[in-house]
Amino acid sequence: MAESPKETIIRYLQDAIAAERSFESQLEGFSKEGDNETAKSLFAQHARETRSQHERLTQRLEALGASPSTTKSVLAHMFGLAPKSASIGHEKEERTSQNLMIAYAVESAECAMYEALANAAAVSGDTATETLARTIQTEEKQTADKVWSLIPTVSRDAFQRVATSGDVARGAAS
Repeated sequence: MAESPKETIIRYLQDAIAAERSFESQLEGFSKEGDNETAKSLFAQHARETRSQHERLTQRLEALGASPSTTKSVLAHMFGLAPKSASIGHEKEERTSQNLMIAYAVESAECAMYEALANAAAVSGDTATETLARTIQTEEKQTADKVWSLIPTVSRDAFQRVATSGDVARGAAS
């Protein structure tokens, strides 16, 4: 059964809200892990920004006469834990590095999600949703850039803490 353009935009907004709510929880957790204060601060700041994003998306959804999907929120939260499972088996010293990699991947996926929403909204003539999607997409890109800039230093520091061989720590790995 085909959807109307408005129904499709509503579904896309519900997906975005569910994704943002799920990632907000992850970010709050990331902000309490590891020992890199810059990364922890970035995670906490982006958790606040993410809350604002899902609030703005919810306002737009309500303006279209709809509400967030409880089912999508539950599923997004369950699936949102999957990337964290990739860090199983890593040392606690590597946690911040792993969290940064997860955050970068999620930020990049969100940029793509907002690209799809903005284009669907543009085609349907929904300029308010298109503008909101572009604004949030810009915020996501800025955060992805900040996360990316921390990965080299944090990952080197983590490696040096977990590598026990003197040769490896001095950079003479063979």
